[in-house]
Order: sequence, then structure tokens, then C-alpha cells
Amino acid sequence: MSPRGDDERRTREDAVWREIVDNYGERVEVDDAPLSEPQPVAAVVPEPEPEVAVVRPVDEERFVPPPPPPLPRPAPPRAIAWAGVFGVPVVLLVCLIATLDLPTVLDYALLTWFVGGFGYLVATMSREPREPWDDGSRI
Repeated sequence: MSPRGDDERRTREDAVWREIVDNYGERVEVDDAPLSEPQPVAAVVPEPEPEVAVVRPVDEERFVPPPPPPLPRPAPPRAIAWAGVFGVPVVLLVCLIATLDLPTVLDYALLTWFVGGFGYLVATMSREPREPWDDGSRI
């Protein structure tokens, strides 16, 4: 563009901006009256609060819970079933990642262990109906 074209464009833009500013909303009229001086406010000093004494219990008075009971161990058939349900997929995943080829007999044994364990756990589930609000926790 020529320098003359830039000057004309700027002149037009300046005129448009001046028009926008001149016609923008209503203008606020400012009073030239001096402001009254603010009245002094008495400072309120809060009273100091008394110190709170922190009472720490003596070590002998602290509650020490009894040691928890040992975790219950499942019955051997149930433990074997759980080992089949969780252990067989882990063994097969490791063999798959390590590209190990298991003998066919071992594949069928693992499959049987998985299906048998799952079937045993389903067959020995409690059949008595639970209350809708019973979440199974016991105190």
C-alpha cells in the first residue's frame, strides 16, 4: 500500500473512533462542590482474650486399643477355589507375556481348576435372603 492510502485509512478510523466516543451513552455530570470532611471515628480496641490452657493427658491415661484379632483363614476347599479363580489367570498372563508354551495337559488342568473353583464358590454361596439395607458389615 502507498503511504497516502495508509494516511487516509487512519483518518477514517480516527473519525469513526471519535464518533463512537462522542456518542457513547449518557455523560455523568460532576458536581464541583467540595466534599465534606469525614468525621473522626473512635477506635474500638478489643479486649485481650484470656489464654486457653491446653490440657494434655498423661501417657498413662491415654486409650490404647487391644491388639486386633488375627485375620480369619478360609477353609481349605474355599482357599483352593479362590486360588484357582485368581491364580490361573495370573499364571496364563505371565505365560502369555513370557511367550511360554504350556503342555496341553497343563492347560486343561488350569482351565478345570478355574471353572471348578468358580463353580464351587457359586455353589457354596449363602442362599438366605438378605435385608435390602444390610451391607454385610458386623460390629
